[in-house]
Order: sequence, then C-alpha cells, then structure tokens
Amino acid sequence: MEELPGQQQIIADLNADGEQALAKYFSLLRTRLEKVVRFRLDYRLKGRVSESDILQETYVRAAQRLDSFLKKPSMPLFVWLRLETQQHLLDVYRKHFEASKRDVRKEIAFTRPAHASTGDTSMALAAHLVAQLTSVSQLIEKSRKIALLEDSLNEMSELDREVIALRHFEELSNIETAEVLGIEPSAASKRYLRALKRLREILELLPDFHSPDGQI
Repeated sequence: MEELPGQQQIIADLNADGEQALAKYFSLLRTRLEKVVRFRLDYRLKGRVSESDILQETYVRAAQRLDSFLKKPSMPLFVWLRLETQQHLLDVYRKHFEASKRDVRKEIAFTRPAHASTGDTSMALAAHLVAQLTSVSQLIEKSRKIALLEDSLNEMSELDREVIALRHFEELSNIETAEVLGIEPSAASKRYLRALKRLREILELLPDFHSPDGQI
C-alpha cells in the first residue's frame, strides 16, 4: 500500500487537486478510520447502521468542509478526518436515538446509568471489553454487564478514558493522541500508563473477566 506523505505534501496536494486528492488520502487512511468507527459506533446500532455507510457519508462530509480545513490546516489530515468521523457518528446517534418517529430504545432492552451521555467513551469501552466475555451466561447478561462496567468506568476521569480509547482501541500514536486531546506527548504517554493501571484494577472487579490478547 502506498505510504502517506508528510503533512506539508498532503496540504499541497489538497490545495492543488482538491477532492481528487482527498479521495486518494481518504482511501489510504480508510483502515485507520474503520477502527474509529468500529470502536465508537454504539453497539446497539450494529446491524442497523453499516460501517461502510458511515465512512462513505464521512467522506462526503469531509469533501464539503475541505475548503474550510485548507484555510487553516492546524491539525494533521488523519486527526481532522477522525474528528469528522466522530461528528458524523454523533449525528447518526441523534437520528436513531432521539428521533421520535423510530426510537431504537423501544426495540432494545438496555439498562444503563442515568448519567451516561450519548456517544460516551465509557459505554464504548464497556461494550468492547464485555465483548471478550464468551460463556453463554455472560452473553445472556451482556447488556447488564455493559451497564455495570460503564458505571465503574465513569469513576475514571474523562481524559483517562479517552487516552485508553485512542491508544488501545483506535490505535492512534502517542503524538496523534496528544493532538486529539490537546496535551503534550509526554503527558499523553504518562497518562496512558496510569490509565491502563486504573483500568486493570476496575476489570479485576468484573467476575470471570479475562483478556484473551493479554493487552489489558
């Protein structure tokens, strides 16, 4: 696969070739953006909303906002596209969960903490961590376990939850994570190690939990 050039070359290509260059770079970054969608997409919407549709609509969104990005390209292209992806996911959430004409909350039984917000990182973390539980009884109680774990994860600071999500699940580099969070790379690295330790402590309280890949 063709490697992504430096930011200076990317901006020059986008200024010269516009949407044609954007399509090229979006394709090169697609696999990375898929990881963002896979992690951030509310698990209750999977089967109703496809990841490929999310990415296609994100591309359209980015193409419409390309001129605005190029006026002040203050962040790397991937970080900008990730931001556009996350914003589109929020729009999708609102459409499915807040539209009165078809409310998926009426179709899916799910108990979650009253304070949990839409698109909350703790819910995404809980859903992915609980997905590692494989026994029949665990699967039957999946939504309940997600809610319980989500409640525990909310005891972590928002920044700590985000740094784990970005580094471990979205697989951003430390520099990209720092860019997204608006902190120094050294601070992002220290916070990631500290947050992982706290997460392990939380997971020890979940009965029968195990991490098959050994990474948490």
